[in-house]
Amino acid sequence: MEDSVTIVLDSGDLVSAVCGSNDGNLKVLERTLGGKLAVRGNEVRMEGLDGTSAERFRSVMDNLINAARLGELPSPDFVRALAGGNETENGGARHAETIRSNCISIPHGFGKVFPRSGNQAAYIQGMREADICFCVGPAGTGKTYLAIANALSLVLSKKIRKLVLTRPVVEAGESLGFLPGDLAQKINPYLRPLYDAMEALIPYEVIRRLEENRIIEIAPLAYMRGRSLNEAFIILDEAQNTTKEQMKMFLTRLGHGSRAVITGDATQIDLPKRVESGLLHALAILKGIHDIHFSYLNTADVVRNPLIKKIIQAYENE
Repeated sequence: MEDSVTIVLDSGDLVSAVCGSNDGNLKVLERTLGGKLAVRGNEVRMEGLDGTSAERFRSVMDNLINAARLGELPSPDFVRALAGGNETENGGARHAETIRSNCISIPHGFGKVFPRSGNQAAYIQGMREADICFCVGPAGTGKTYLAIANALSLVLSKKIRKLVLTRPVVEAGESLGFLPGDLAQKINPYLRPLYDAMEALIPYEVIRRLEENRIIEIAPLAYMRGRSLNEAFIILDEAQNTTKEQMKMFLTRLGHGSRAVITGDATQIDLPKRVESGLLHALAILKGIHDIHFSYLNTADVVRNPLIKKIIQAYENE
């Protein structure tokens, strides 16, 4: 049986803050919860909800109202993070506080970045507290996006001197030798996802300026050998495709004042058969070291197109 929920707000200003610019917050709620929203005066009504979605709608609205009363202007990203959680009632208040306390603010960025699940919040907290943080999870869970958001926040607020982004260059069904161009042009497609993440967070002009000033560096993992990186935030992406030797080499590049985040998907290893993944090996032998943080994301943390969750689940159940 479908339910309808009506929330009565105190004032027109509160309605405006909760609904957002051009009702952007309400549109996020409709897409996330699946109901139909209407605003009449000081009333916000949502129809076509099942019992669970109705409770979630009440919880999200309570937290939006509380945020607006504290002088905040809830953004669509904040609403998306609230609505994406699975906590309701008292748990919803804790979820909202977790989101607020672990949001990432990027100077000159397009807006704050909010975790959309408890696991993502724990991941952000781990990056803030530990010098080395591993994050393992399937595609679409925000592993790389959140790492780059955190790194850009530190770099642009001048809390760290340099951002280094690296990936192993491993062929996944295609051969580099058949790609046109010189070595740099052959490698560029492997590093493109890192640019995509940055361009979603800050203007391209800011990225170009940081690159020109050598504050951002993007390079294949092989180019890290022999270096010592001081006062840097280093992200190793697609780490499931490192060998044991490459992972050891990377982890020993950290110099004074540096931090590292290692991300990977254990289900998408493209290494040759009988070559052990450096990521899986590191997870096994480093788990007893107290100062290293380990985050594990799963299909419930997927933040891309909702269809991605179904695809991942289908492959897991194969």
